[in-house]
Amino acid sequence: MKVFSLQCEHGHAFEGWFGSEAAFLEQGEQGLIECPMCASRAVQRLPSAPRLNLSGAVRAPASTEPTPEQQSVEALWMRAVRHVMANTEDVGERFADEARRIHYGETAERGIRGRASGEEARALHEEGIEVCALPLPQGLKGPLQ
Repeated sequence: MKVFSLQCEHGHAFEGWFGSEAAFLEQGEQGLIECPMCASRAVQRLPSAPRLNLSGAVRAPASTEPTPEQQSVEALWMRAVRHVMANTEDVGERFADEARRIHYGETAERGIRGRASGEEARALHEEGIEVCALPLPQGLKGPLQ
């Protein structure tokens, strides 16, 4: 198994696991590799090498790679999004109606997610129904892998 460090055109860094380098190249040519954050298929392999900590070593020049802090924030956000998606029911366009039904005790209480316009969200808030907008990365709008 080969693990490659990848990055999309928007700077999102992620890992890709492939059976071989040939499999990576083949999947790339077929457009099968996409960023899990934004679904971009403009993905490049980042150089990777074993890290050697040598005393007195000169620091490499700054690169366009995301900092460890940026990677950590993205990883935490992705973990939170995946948790919400795994533990809630997608009610789609019926979100506002279903949130009201739950709030007023017309149906069983449960975690839901879906889509609501800004106007619908404001109306829910005015009724005392707490909602939270959670932008989903384009790559997660389909089935979870």
